[in-house]
Amino acid sequence: MKAANEVNYGERHQQFESWFQTPLGRALLADQRHFIEQQVARLTGARQLHVGISHRLPVATDSDFGQRILTTPRWESDLPESVAVCDADELPFPSSSMNLVILHHSADFSAYPHQVIREGSRVVRGGGQLLIIGFNPVSAWGLRKLLFRHNNGPWGGRFLFRRRMEDWLSLLDFQVDDVQSHFFRLPVQSTRDMGRPTLMERTGACHFIQIGAYYCILATKRVCAPIARKPAWRKKNVITLPTAGSLGISRGYQRSNRTHGSKHG
Repeated sequence: MKAANEVNYGERHQQFESWFQTPLGRALLADQRHFIEQQVARLTGARQLHVGISHRLPVATDSDFGQRILTTPRWESDLPESVAVCDADELPFPSSSMNLVILHHSADFSAYPHQVIREGSRVVRGGGQLLIIGFNPVSAWGLRKLLFRHNNGPWGGRFLFRRRMEDWLSLLDFQVDDVQSHFFRLPVQSTRDMGRPTLMERTGACHFIQIGAYYCILATKRVCAPIARKPAWRKKNVITLPTAGSLGISRGYQRSNRTHGSKHG
């Protein structure tokens, strides 16, 4: 079994980016964009960070944030000015500087998925939101990954369990606000009925059965109450220790006791 650092996730990431040009990839991205726009429509703030797959695949482009920043793991000559080149597990932004961070399959295609979540939580300010998009192993897509063992496209990702992500968020002091699963199409390349809703979507069963191709977790970073500083000591509040005379011990007794003790010493 290969260790995590022996897998070339950079190469798999590029294959995943190219896969979005297929009919199934375009349908998945359209579904994700629509759902993410709904999730962030009620959110606002100064800065939004999208840790993305590529600068060609942006999401949440119509959100109500003063500044929208997109990251990509690979430098290219046509990168816009608002795009930063970095790995998802090493974000070049100050701590508590973002109001919203979107991790778009960032943990799925990283050798260090826990560090990806940790970095995302680090740059989110208190009271801000973290939105995680990941492939669902409890789905037809997860079953295909388990059976066929292909590494192209989505199948090269990790497919981390949703409960595991929620546990990590809890340890990082986040409160999970909403969890949903979407895209109930079979993982097959076909243009037939690609734009029509599936049976589960028409019947509404998708709201109760979390077996969609991907899950979306929206969590809020808890605001920690500041620790009250203890007041500094003041001379007027310091109690003076009593002297020997105030305790009823005569000075003659003290002198005789010291003399007696010196003789025996």
